[in-house]
Amino acid sequence: MILLSVIGFLVVIYFAFQFLLWTVLDCDIELFLASFLGRPIRKLRGKVVWITGASSGIGRALAKVLATNGVRLVLTARNSRELEATKQECLSLSGGSLKADDILVIPLDMLKFAFHQDTFNRVIAHFKSLDILVNNAGRSQRAEWNKIDINVDRELFELDVFSAIHLSRLAVTYFEQNNNVLGQIAVTSSTAGYIGAPNSASYTGAKHALHGYFESLRHEKPNINVNIYCPGPTFSNFLNEAFVETPGQKYNQPVQSTDRRMTTDRCAHLYAVALANNIGLCWSGIFPINWISYIGLYYPNIKRLLLALIGTKRLQRIRDSQRYNNANDPSPA
Repeated sequence: MILLSVIGFLVVIYFAFQFLLWTVLDCDIELFLASFLGRPIRKLRGKVVWITGASSGIGRALAKVLATNGVRLVLTARNSRELEATKQECLSLSGGSLKADDILVIPLDMLKFAFHQDTFNRVIAHFKSLDILVNNAGRSQRAEWNKIDINVDRELFELDVFSAIHLSRLAVTYFEQNNNVLGQIAVTSSTAGYIGAPNSASYTGAKHALHGYFESLRHEKPNINVNIYCPGPTFSNFLNEAFVETPGQKYNQPVQSTDRRMTTDRCAHLYAVALANNIGLCWSGIFPINWISYIGLYYPNIKRLLLALIGTKRLQRIRDSQRYNNANDPSPA
């Protein structure tokens, strides 16, 4: 009886410690330790890293972090003006370690699959190699589950899933044809990749699909390093561009400066640490997102109970620091 009491006490202490730990950390433990004890980001110096969706948000911030550490870059996105601005920022931050030719800018609409191969060929022609592909392009969503037009599901999957898969297959083929190149493919997922996020059904499904595709790649091609990075709420313009339930419309809601979110700079720094240390699966986010992520990944049955206790409205407020606004009702939250 005493033994059981001791075991029970230790279990309570363990979970209390875990809870307190997540009030301090802004990422998972492996990523946290790697940021202090692992390979520094500068170990990527001289490598060629291709970032899709590099004109804004996490992609742009990641490009700047890598440029600061002397990483040669391929930057692709639809917005050519913002891509050029990103390039100039990267050159300035590199402190002279990068020249103009070390950053290749290519305007690319990821939905135009027919241009993927030509773009890939341009990258190899310019740098003669590719070390890491970062699949970062994508859009989020805010919409009620039962009101989503099926064409929105298709459009979101085309961008967030199939475009990344198509480009990654070109990269895998290249890596396998060049045995001297140790391939590395990263994908920007989300905490919605393992937690069913409310008012984002298509987006949540897409992120779950990415996990399935790239976990399959990890086990099928052990010579290809796969990194899945799952950021929580982050300060960026993603809500403006988010899908809604109706095709052709956007959510058009700004992120508020008072929201509880991680900065894109911090998010990108942790992403770069994950790349440098080849971390297979990691996440970032401030409390309570990081704690919910931990429960969700390691205790899925408890996760369901926890999310039921939190409730949909409170979970949405944790996620967006505000209530969900229907796209047809743009009044402030």
